[in-house]
Parts: sequence; C-alpha cells; structure tokens
Amino acid sequence: MKSKEPLTVIDVAREAGVSPSTVSRILNGTVRVSDAKRKSVEKVIERLGFTRNLMARGLKLGRTHTLGIVMPEVTSSFWEVSLKGIEDRLRGSGYAPMLTSGHWDAEQEAQRVEMLLQRQVDGIILLSGRLSVDEIKRFAARRPMAVFGRALETKNAIGAILDNRGGAFEATTHLIELGHRQIAFIAGIPEHPDAAARMIGYRDALEAAGIAYDKKLVVQGDFHETGGFNAMNRLIDSGRGFTAVFAANDQTALGARLALYRRGLRLPDDVSLVGFDDLPVSRYSTPPLTTVHQPVYELGRSLVDAMFDLIEGRPAKLEVPPMQLIVRESTRRRS
Repeated sequence: MKSKEPLTVIDVAREAGVSPSTVSRILNGTVRVSDAKRKSVEKVIERLGFTRNLMARGLKLGRTHTLGIVMPEVTSSFWEVSLKGIEDRLRGSGYAPMLTSGHWDAEQEAQRVEMLLQRQVDGIILLSGRLSVDEIKRFAARRPMAVFGRALETKNAIGAILDNRGGAFEATTHLIELGHRQIAFIAGIPEHPDAAARMIGYRDALEAAGIAYDKKLVVQGDFHETGGFNAMNRLIDSGRGFTAVFAANDQTALGARLALYRRGLRLPDDVSLVGFDDLPVSRYSTPPLTTVHQPVYELGRSLVDAMFDLIEGRPAKLEVPPMQLIVRESTRRRS
C-alpha cells in the first residue's frame, strides 16, 4: 500500500489561496502581513496537519529558530503582559522563546545574555533591566538585539522607550485638576531610568501648576507591593498632610492602598490614589485604580517584528504607542 505523500508549502499555499513564498515567509516569521491573512494560513496549516522539519531547515540557514528573552524578573505581572505580546506574535512563526531573568542586576543580566548567545539563539529581546547602551551594543555585535527601555538604533540593535515623564506629568496633573495641592509621590527604584523620569514628570506638573515641591511628600519605594505598603506607612507616620498620592507603578499603588486601608483611610473619600502601568489587576482592585496605561503588550509584538527585520538584515523600526491616563474610581475631586 502506497504511503501518503508528505504535505508541502505548495499544498498549504493552494488551500490558503496565497503564494508558496508568502506561506514560507509567514512560517519563518520574516514578513509582516495582516492578522487576517496570517490567521487564514495558520488555520489551513492546522487543518491539514502540516509540519516542517525545523532542525533540517535551521541547519541549512544556520539558525536555531529560538529567541532569547531577558526580563528583569519572571514573577512580575507587568512583564507578563509584555511577554504575552511576544508569545502571541511568535505563534505560528516557527520561533520558540527561551526565557530568563536578570533579577534587576547588571552582572546577572550580562551573564544571562552570554548564556543565550552560547546557546546560539538567533536574537535577543531585552525587556528593560540594567545593562548599559554600550554593553548592549557589544552583545549586539554577535547577535541582533531588540530592547525595551533603551533608546538606540544601530545596524544590529534597536531600542525604544516609552514617555514615562509625560505619563507621570499627566497623572499628577489629573490630581491637580481635581483640586489636590498636597500630592505625595512614592518613588520607584532610585537607579532605574523609568523611576527617574516619573519623578521628573511629577515635579514638572507641580511646577506647571505653581505648586512648590515638598521633598517631605516624596517617599522611597521599590516598584513592589511591599515597598508601597511600607512607604505609605512611613508617609502617614511622618505626620505630613496629604490628600492624594501618585505611586510610581501599580504594584506600589496596591501596596499603598492596603496600608491606607489598615490605617482607616478610605479611597477616594480621604485620599485619591493614582498608579502607573495599568496592570490587569488594577481594574479589579477595590476601588478600581486610576492609572497610566503603558502599551507594553503592543510593544512586545513590535519588538518581535523588529527582531525579525534585524535577523533578515532589513531596516528595523519599533512602533511605540502613546501612554494614556485611565481614570477609575480611586480618584475624586477634593471637596
């Protein structure tokens, strides 16, 4: 009995109504096509049960079809959103992610990048972290790198930053427009550029409104819930009056919200609270949190597109969507 002939790219193309080269490029993840066309081809692939010998193809092209993903930490719900964007964009591309964490430490981060390079990944996506631009460029001389949190563009590397300063300005201005004048700020990690930019945006908004900056209303956090909880307790214990708080990120805001609750202060009746990031949990907190939405899911997808361009030697670009203030029930006009 004659065995069934294996399916080819030509079979998939015929069923999907596209050219074989389009199918091949979609499988390789090396072409930007509409979501509708990609999904149509993926449905045909699934229905026909088509598979490719990625090992043989990788040997032929000198590739492993893996991408290294370096995150500051794997337990953060913020980075989970970015990772979902990356994974969704990789689906159907033939590429597999290899995930690791640098734990907010430059030395560990460099070690993780080196480890991924030794495993012959085809490129590395770096999500923020502590590596300097010069270090990133040195690594990019060996493999393409697409970076979130650094502004750079070279032959083999591209990076982009979001407007943290502008987002913080908008968050603080929202509180000012609600009539608040004593606005506390729970800062992020001192050495982190995003934290520094949000501090500047906070001060910019105060200055624009003619409100004097009061360093006693600024308390140190660490971008985590525990840091926000402890910072809010220190602020309350200081005796310094405040009617609103801008937290450097949503995790900080959630910790601060718990401290306010434990101290008998209600949101937003006694204190208005604004976060930064728009984590999924923020819309379900009690009350739902006013925050600045960071389009990190979309940026995750864009980082993959830029990586594919770099791998193929094409000019790469990173689409950077704007931030947006999301007003919910944790803020109220001061009575």
